Amino acid sequence: MGIELISVLLLAGLLFLLACGVPMAFATGTLGVALAYLNFGIPGLGILMQRIYSLTTEYVLVSVPMFILMASLMERSGIARDMYDALKVWTGRITGGVAVVTTVMAILMAAMSGIIGGEIVLLGLVALPQMLRLGYNQNLAMGTICAGGSLGTMIPPSIVLIVYGLVAEVSISGLFVAAVIPGLMMGGLYIAYIMIRCRIDPSLAPRELDLAEMGLVERLRHSGGIVPPILLATVVLGSIYGGVTSITEAAGMGVVGTLLIVALRRELTLAMFIEALTQTFRSVGTLLWVTFGASALIGAYSLAGGPAYASQLITGLDVPPLAIIALMMLVFLVLGMFMDWIGIVLLCMPVFVPIIKALGYDPIWFGVLFCINMQVSFLSPPFGPAAFYLKSVAPPHITLVDIYRSFGPFVGLQLVVLLLVLLFPGLALVLL
Repeated sequence: MGIELISVLLLAGLLFLLACGVPMAFATGTLGVALAYLNFGIPGLGILMQRIYSLTTEYVLVSVPMFILMASLMERSGIARDMYDALKVWTGRITGGVAVVTTVMAILMAAMSGIIGGEIVLLGLVALPQMLRLGYNQNLAMGTICAGGSLGTMIPPSIVLIVYGLVAEVSISGLFVAAVIPGLMMGGLYIAYIMIRCRIDPSLAPRELDLAEMGLVERLRHSGGIVPPILLATVVLGSIYGGVTSITEAAGMGVVGTLLIVALRRELTLAMFIEALTQTFRSVGTLLWVTFGASALIGAYSLAGGPAYASQLITGLDVPPLAIIALMMLVFLVLGMFMDWIGIVLLCMPVFVPIIKALGYDPIWFGVLFCINMQVSFLSPPFGPAAFYLKSVAPPHITLVDIYRSFGPFVGLQLVVLLLVLLFPGLALVLL
């Protein structure tokens, strides 16, 4: 069987199994095992097992459950709530100040753990009731929370960047450095959009007068809640960028720091710790199963000569190299509407990254572009996981359709950043 027919059958089989409701991990795994066995027999299965084992024993992968545990502990403690209250006292004079605080809080939380789902749930619990109580426009409130909460895909330490770095075999520290400017740029655009829109239409975001009338001394007295999150972010990112520790060791230090802070706040209980561990195990289990399945499929496809075929097919197109990159971005945007990010990483990067290198582009820059795409995917229906995270904690009268309607302006801002980084790679590479 030729590689052309194999490629078509694999794509059709994957779409069919996903449409039938088969979880992606088992859909990709089944196809990978079947392809390896039919092409190479029992030795092919042994090669797949070796490939999966080598990927899952990477030392840096240990940082993933550490960052998830950090997010789980913060979700169950009052750290996020106190940080929100501390930031809020400084924005009482700004129209749309509470929405701005929510975005700043999302940036700080992304810099602490890099977990998306936990951030959106936390913001939904802490910020959404507050904004609705103050009379904020419902769409503005929901869009701010979901867009801000998805910044964890971009702002280091991002788990998306860690997994991409492992699969693409590029420096994860370099990816972290390259993502700083685009990530902050996206957060800054969110804040600018909120302030401009609320200034044009002040009815969208009433001011909280009691905060606007606070004096400097009183503001400083209420600002203590911002100290623990800044300390955690400094420990994690400072140790990585300063070359003091590896990413895995920094993640471990972050967990210890979070446990110490929660314990000092007298919020650490055995039941809370077990709940956080349980959530961590479930999240990591999901990631690992998807990793097993996608690794099996792409491993079998690689043995059959798939990446070389795809590379020749794409590079043989009579179009400029930038058009090929744009085509890849379109593929990511479409896949992101239906698939989880880790499946896209494991399925696409072994094919796309060699093409990027062959075209003379930096795979670190391409990784940043991919992360921006995945941030768009978190808000893109029908999959759009951000909507489901928020729905789980939103008031009953808010529907999924209402949440998706609030995403439009923020998706537009994400696409603007994607276009800017695509056209001006220096935005991602200038700090390297």
